[in-house]
Amino acid sequence: MQQEMTVPDIRHARGRFRNTAYVVNESKPYFDAAHTSGLMTLQARSKGGRMVALGTGPLENRPLVTDFVRCSYLGLDNHPVVIDGAMEAIEAHRSLHWSCARTRLNFDLLAELEETLSQMFCARVLAFSTVMLANLGAMPLLASGQLTGGRKPVVVFDRTAHVSLAYHKPVVADETRVETIAHNDVDALERLCRKHPLVAYVCDGVYSMGGNSPIKELRDLQERYGLFLFIDDAHGISLFGRQGEGFARSQFPQVLGDRTIIAASLAKGFGASGGMLMVGGASHEALFRRYSIPYAFSVAPNLAAVGAALGSCKIHRSAELGERQRKLAERINIFDHRVTTDGKGNRFPIRMIAIGEEAKAIAIARKLLDAGFYTSVTFFPTVPRGKAGVRVCITADHEVNDIERLCDCILENAAGTTGAATLSATPDVMTE
Repeated sequence: MQQEMTVPDIRHARGRFRNTAYVVNESKPYFDAAHTSGLMTLQARSKGGRMVALGTGPLENRPLVTDFVRCSYLGLDNHPVVIDGAMEAIEAHRSLHWSCARTRLNFDLLAELEETLSQMFCARVLAFSTVMLANLGAMPLLASGQLTGGRKPVVVFDRTAHVSLAYHKPVVADETRVETIAHNDVDALERLCRKHPLVAYVCDGVYSMGGNSPIKELRDLQERYGLFLFIDDAHGISLFGRQGEGFARSQFPQVLGDRTIIAASLAKGFGASGGMLMVGGASHEALFRRYSIPYAFSVAPNLAAVGAALGSCKIHRSAELGERQRKLAERINIFDHRVTTDGKGNRFPIRMIAIGEEAKAIAIARKLLDAGFYTSVTFFPTVPRGKAGVRVCITADHEVNDIERLCDCILENAAGTTGAATLSATPDVMTE
């Protein structure tokens, strides 16, 4: 799971792009309260499907709850083909990890994984241990102009870009000019494209607190101005497309081209572990394999992760993927029929329940947990102050009855909050 934090409003920062002390000091009371309420850093054992046994003692003494926190939207993290793939890979090599740079020696199964993903997604795919590391390896190369013919672009971040993107702003700023624009502000982005000869835009495909980037409008700007697009589709991969190419990739031509890079997770909808970059050309692929620091030096996915991802590839290339995509869509519709949020009617499995006051959001999340449902309480700096809420991750593995009972519990316990009966909110700061 990616870290639940974002870069806050820089008006309060001593530096322009990094504000660590302010974030820690201002958010500590909320984190303390959430920890005290038993809502964070829980230990658990999977019991199949979306059931987990909380705690660390004997299993028979642990409370069972239905998990609405994990982002395995298709339920593949428990799939026997994925689990068997992990164990078979370790058995084949009798090893878990080779401690050497990838510029020297690689597992043959890792090469097989990258080739399989490249075929599935019609791009040149490079696998990383995490999406955070994939983005870390990409940002300096993008800022330096190495991906744009030696010309440094003005790099523009969506204000709500995930922290695994926004965290690298200081590194990018050391190479080139950095701008931050309001969420999905296509007009502001176009003005920057008109003003500067070369612009790169950094955003999410599907945002972790709900919503999505306007891919069609971004592609229009790309065609008109040569805009470079760097899209992190961690929450959109596997959910869309015949082979799970994802929300972003499914909206581009068959050939990705050399002005687009899509980052994605192998650990959310994909159900395995790790991250990847989809690039469009051989020159970009060679550049990453030589000069992307996280790629080159000792952070290759371990064999269990590689084997699990190969197992997931088998599912992605079968009819089962479409069945699970349809099953997920049905469960999203069931939730939306009962509880109205700003996300109602979209195709994404993330629903934000607006509460408002941080203490009240924590209290409501605790009531949901007491009723047998573990959800994510969200507060500053994940969302703005006074806009705290509860995030629900719906998966294809949830039983219909689980979703119905959760909806009953939400409607019962959220009465009197700022969301009231409609329970809707769109925060202006989003992460995870």
